[in-house]
Amino acid sequence: MAYNGYYPAYYPQYQNQPAQQGGIIWVQGESGAKSYMVAPGNTVQLWDSEAQTIYLKSADASGMPSMRILDYQIRDNAPSGPILGAKSDFVTRGELQTVLEQLNALKAQINNFKGGKHESPVSADEPTK
Repeated sequence: MAYNGYYPAYYPQYQNQPAQQGGIIWVQGESGAKSYMVAPGNTVQLWDSEAQTIYLKSADASGMPSMRILDYQIRDNAPSGPILGAKSDFVTRGELQTVLEQLNALKAQINNFKGGKHESPVSADEPTK
């Protein structure tokens, strides 16, 4: 502690602060993040060394701390959902041709239908399924 002649001046000791490695501040759990000192008006990212968690700790102008907790998840390179433009979104020319032939056959049946007297392939005596 420094001594100014009358009263000893208090300077906070930061001996227990985690070391920074590559710009990342590592803490041990939420308790480590809560105990990390942040200067007034600043925000720091604290990475949990024990879990997949990031703590965003801030202090307002008066020094009152607040903290937001973010859980992160590591993704693999495989996409999790359908990709726009994936092969399953398209039909082949053969599939399209088949649908067009079915549509043309239905149009022909409609054109052959005359005045409600359409011959049905099922006779009136047979039950329909």
